[in-house]
Amino acid sequence: MIMRGHDRINPILPDELILEIFRHLGSKPSRDACSVVCKRWLDLERLSRDTIRVGASNNPDALVKLLARRFINAKNVYIDERLSISLPVQFGRRRGGDPSALSSLNLNYATEKSGSEDVEMDSYCLSDAGLTAVGEGFTKLEKLSLIWCSNVTSAGLKSIAEKCSSLRSLDLQGCYVGDHGLAAVGDCCKQVEDLNLRFCEGLTDRGLIELTIGCGKTLKSLGVAACAKITDVSLEAVGSHCRFLETLSLDSEFINNKGVLAVAKGCRLLKVLKLQCINVTDEALEAVGIFCSSLELLALYSFQRFTDKGLSAIGKGCKKLKNLTLSDCYFLSDNGLEAVAAGCSELTHLEVNGCHNIGTSGLEFVGRSCTRLSELALLYCQKIGNFALSEVGRGCKHLQALHLVDCSSIGDDAICSIAAGCKNLKKLHIRRCYEVGNKGIIAVGENCKFLTDLSLRFCDRVGDEALIAIGQGCPIEHLNVSGCHQIGDAGIIAIARGCPELIYLDVSVLQNLGDMAMAELGEGCPLLKDIVLSHCRQITDVGLSHLVKKCTLLETCHMVYCPGISAAGVATVISSCVGIKKVLVEKWKVSQRTKRRAGSVISYLCVDL
Repeated sequence: MIMRGHDRINPILPDELILEIFRHLGSKPSRDACSVVCKRWLDLERLSRDTIRVGASNNPDALVKLLARRFINAKNVYIDERLSISLPVQFGRRRGGDPSALSSLNLNYATEKSGSEDVEMDSYCLSDAGLTAVGEGFTKLEKLSLIWCSNVTSAGLKSIAEKCSSLRSLDLQGCYVGDHGLAAVGDCCKQVEDLNLRFCEGLTDRGLIELTIGCGKTLKSLGVAACAKITDVSLEAVGSHCRFLETLSLDSEFINNKGVLAVAKGCRLLKVLKLQCINVTDEALEAVGIFCSSLELLALYSFQRFTDKGLSAIGKGCKKLKNLTLSDCYFLSDNGLEAVAAGCSELTHLEVNGCHNIGTSGLEFVGRSCTRLSELALLYCQKIGNFALSEVGRGCKHLQALHLVDCSSIGDDAICSIAAGCKNLKKLHIRRCYEVGNKGIIAVGENCKFLTDLSLRFCDRVGDEALIAIGQGCPIEHLNVSGCHQIGDAGIIAIARGCPELIYLDVSVLQNLGDMAMAELGEGCPLLKDIVLSHCRQITDVGLSHLVKKCTLLETCHMVYCPGISAAGVATVISSCVGIKKVLVEKWKVSQRTKRRAGSVISYLCVDL
């Protein structure tokens, strides 16, 4: 509608209406496309942008200053120096713009420059000067995330606090800020609700105490991990000042019962509690059960000093509990899980990971009592047998996701029970459960008509017969059959013909899979975006060519240790798939021409092969 010499939209539409349209655009590519229509739309789109995300760059301070000048209404700023950023267009001079503003920003990745001795690594890290620019430029800032910005200090954080009094969320994961900076946040930012201090090694009790004094009335979420100088003293301050705290995540060997007790007694509205504290015992969990009746999520990791007594207290007091994770809790038994099942009938998510004393009877009680269960994960549970899942199948009709890893006593009978009873199942992930074979997976194909995500990694009793049933009965979108050596062309062809919505496929280590299956996938699965072919010895350039001829949306392709695929096959993938983002292959299979054409998307597993 905007033609050369004729603008049919701009004279009619006011700024307010265009801004409102921009605010309703869901994706960044859509907003970017609108911004290049004309200079007016570019300026208005910048005014409407409320979220800025920044990855690693050569000169982050200069980049932040530039962004702050252009997106003055941004409320959410996320800076993550673990991540590289990909630029869709080459930086260059805009007509009427400052020719030096962008030329100083050479946004190459630090990882690409790491071999040069001339590069000062500090230039790749946001400094206090950049943080000051954030505070001065984004005056409406409400959410600030600084992930592993190792060069910022209390001085930079203080400048943010003084300029951005509307700050509500602050994530300082991996930042070496000190007490003065955190105290400044407490003094100036009276609306802070969410605070993440994971891996902030420079903090002590003093800083966190001063923050709780200033923000205690608004703080709702707090995360602390690997902060050796934060002790029970800080948690006592949290319990005293943060009456409205709803989420607490603690990972520390320096926290004891005293701190958790203080939080349980003082923060009666607590809904989420995640603990990885090896010195916490039953006494603390009993207090949680008594005082935190609103608790909805509890995650206990690597607990070695609490028993069924503590978990029983949770079952008695936390009637609203919906999500429970028990990981490496060696002294828990079926009795503790039975107490939770009996008391927490609203439970919807349960994960039992490496709790070697929990067996079949505990899961039986879950199946009988927790009829709302929608997701169940059993990892490294050697004592849990078929009958446990039979009870889950009978009682948990709303189950949508089941994860099984290294559960050696669970076999086809259990999977058949799940298939027969849980017809709403959408996700089934099974890994190294060697008693699961064709019988169980066929039952899934016949009964679970909503299944979209199936993973059967290293289930070596599963073969083509099972995948034929899945292809005929389930609308699979994600499929992983890595290491299922009995699966060959027939099974994958059935998937190709029956699952046109397939977008992810991992068939690595399938020695009997060949080019015929690749050709069928190309014909039947045009939406395929990610494929893993590594260690498939029968697949050649011919099959790969048939695959990419129709699967033009492919974004990632892993094909290491495939002797039938040569440099020509790699080049075919690169040339056929315009949206390809990653190709994993041996270095010697990449020609110089292919490297010049798409070197940025090629990764090498074994450089010297």
